[in-house]
Amino acid sequence: MTTDTPTYILTANCKGVLGSLDVVTRFLYERQCFVTEMHTYDDTDAEHFYIRVEFKNDGDSPLSFEELQAQFGEAAARFEMEWEIRNKAVPEKVVVMVSKYDHCLLDILYRYRTGMLNIEIPAIISNHPDLKELADQHNIPYYHLPITKDTKPEQEAEIMKIVDGCGADLVVLARYMQVLSDDLCKKLEGRAINIHHSLLPGFKGAKPYHQAYDKGVKLVGATAHYVSSDLDEGPIIAQGIEPVDHTYKPEHLVSKGQDTERLTLTRAIKLHTEQRVFLHGNKTVVFS
Repeated sequence: MTTDTPTYILTANCKGVLGSLDVVTRFLYERQCFVTEMHTYDDTDAEHFYIRVEFKNDGDSPLSFEELQAQFGEAAARFEMEWEIRNKAVPEKVVVMVSKYDHCLLDILYRYRTGMLNIEIPAIISNHPDLKELADQHNIPYYHLPITKDTKPEQEAEIMKIVDGCGADLVVLARYMQVLSDDLCKKLEGRAINIHHSLLPGFKGAKPYHQAYDKGVKLVGATAHYVSSDLDEGPIIAQGIEPVDHTYKPEHLVSKGQDTERLTLTRAIKLHTEQRVFLHGNKTVVFS
């Protein structure tokens, strides 16, 4: 194996039948591809098979990227596989949507700037002007799209225009405090991630952390999930949890909750952009 050739990520899923693993491993072996990481999962309840492989195409006669795709497509067709091959080095384009809270956006920007997340951010969209300076500091276009009941359809159309115009692979709702319409949720299905607090009992409405304080909660958490028309109930990608106790005032619970939110969201972004998440109905298969 050489170190100067690209690393590719192959992801595939199909009905769980005999030979579904072999078709992938044999394809790579016959082309002298060196596997550096592999995960598989056979969901026996759903009778569905998932595989993710990182490999280097560095045999004696390496194939071009186009040849790899064409030849694997022929092999996968026999199993009716849904599949994709990507160059691991190519960053995914991520559009970030945010309102006024900046903790999640700051964490994303830091990890983007330091290379901890292999992404590009072609746009930040907000319904408030407050965080434009932060976007300017990173030379990222900032789109202020204020939303009211009357302007919602028009502004959501503008959001999709920006997302499509950027060629975005993913949209991240980094504490974007607007409920997306069913129409926009459908357009972004499988490529939009949201973050929200996770408290038990489930406190809804205004000031959830103050409600949690009144109840004496002992755990605060956060859930990152794909956006769906069921508010805050889309397929889960990652969750985080932290213990708290009676000494935590509401402001301390808020701070602890925000820490959990930002870490959980960036973990979900990393998992998604590294093609480690398979979406199957209302559930996800996530390879660490």
